[in-house]
Amino acid sequence: MDLELLLDVMGCKTRRDILDLLRDEPRFVSQISRELEIGQKAIIEHLRAMEKAGLLSSTFQKIERGRPRKYYDISNDVEFQIFISQGTIRVKLPGHEFQELQLLEERARMGEDVSSDLENLIGNYDEAKKHAELLLRQVDERKRALKIRSLNLPVMFGEERSSEGGSQDEKP
Repeated sequence: MDLELLLDVMGCKTRRDILDLLRDEPRFVSQISRELEIGQKAIIEHLRAMEKAGLLSSTFQKIERGRPRKYYDISNDVEFQIFISQGTIRVKLPGHEFQELQLLEERARMGEDVSSDLENLIGNYDEAKKHAELLLRQVDERKRALKIRSLNLPVMFGEERSSEGGSQDEKP
């Protein structure tokens, strides 16, 4: 799921109102238009944007008379968190790492060539893995330092240990 697109969708009150309506049951354009008192043309544009963002899905249902109606529904659960603090703004989409892959998989099933997109995604996964491994090493090093401090032993980090003539394999 494209985070920028998702934030754009959620930044619009009308789109949030549409999502609120669709929580209860699928609806078609004229129902949404009538309930929100907004023109159908505008509703259609909002629905397209939300469908493009992956928030909505649509299906056609036959009615007794006339053309089938296109019903819109919330396509899947979406959760995201926004962290704002001094010097930091982060947006986190739990499970985001696989949502983009699922979208590419769907596009591939439709016959689209997604090779370059997959290569880019793999590169992003590799970068994320490297970053996560570095972070894990830092966390483990901090835990080790805290454990040593709790035993009242001197704390020595990797470079300090080797610069004092000791082997990096030695344990304090």
